[in-house]
Amino acid sequence: MPKYKQIIASIEEAIANGVLKKGDQIPSLNKIKSKHKLSRDTVLTAFNELKNRGIIHSVVGKGYYVSTENVEIEQKIFLLFDELNSFKEDLYNSFLQNLGKNIQIDIFFHHFNNTIFTKLINDNIGDYSYYVIMPANLKNTQKVIQNLPDDKVYILDQIQKGLEKYPAIYQNFEKDIFEGLSSILMKIVNYKKIILLFSEDKQPKGILDGFLLFCNQYNINFEVLSSIDKRIPEKGEVYVLLEDKNLIRIIKKIKERRFVLAKDIGVISVNDTILKEVVENGITTISTDFNLMGAQLAEMIVNNTYQQIANPSRLILRKSI
Repeated sequence: MPKYKQIIASIEEAIANGVLKKGDQIPSLNKIKSKHKLSRDTVLTAFNELKNRGIIHSVVGKGYYVSTENVEIEQKIFLLFDELNSFKEDLYNSFLQNLGKNIQIDIFFHHFNNTIFTKLINDNIGDYSYYVIMPANLKNTQKVIQNLPDDKVYILDQIQKGLEKYPAIYQNFEKDIFEGLSSILMKIVNYKKIILLFSEDKQPKGILDGFLLFCNQYNINFEVLSSIDKRIPEKGEVYVLLEDKNLIRIIKKIKERRFVLAKDIGVISVNDTILKEVVENGITTISTDFNLMGAQLAEMIVNNTYQQIANPSRLILRKSI
């Protein structure tokens, strides 16, 4: 057994036997190095592996301490989402279920805030076996992510400029929106105008690009809005909605005006959920498979493979258009 693994095994055994408990300080790097005539790198390799698994943690200027008495943890994964919603929950659950036993996931959210994004990553450098990061549309994220070891980073959902070298499971938003809308072109042309509700702060630019490509290629009358709050829906409009709260708002406005969904106003939503299967007898969606995204991500980490995989998307036609 390599010497660094002997160190790991001895610390695990001490924890399992109750000699070391949570919060206890373990022998210092220099003490182990001197007592067993080892190189500093050998001891540091052992400590880093235990740290990445979440079994110990370091305190600057003091040393290393036991973080948990569960020595069965083989890997500890840092998962950074932009925000929590129902389809991200599906992704997370699928990821968790396909990872196998003895793997701990710590989940964080940056809420589209660059400062929070930077702090969460910088505060956790060296503490995890892998880092799964959803950069969303934040700018210059590569400057922070490059502080992490290249072989421990996986990118999720969007590959921004500067992140092309990392393995990823991503959505091709431009292609998915264009192909999804094109598949129901004959229904869309029955309306006078198609309207995209789009926020530059939160939504991927690829969605806007795909929408504009569709409208220009097929000569469709269109409009792009940043808010629906003051919008009064008119007959002959079809809305493409990216957030569930705006879906509820437009349905409420349709009812207030006593319009009939699909007949007077069409609705297409992005990202499918169980709720959209039943609301108003079903909402048409353009959606990637979030369960597959989570499963593929887990498979890449378990098998230690490095790929960039475009997650498939499809349009699910229901009675809202």
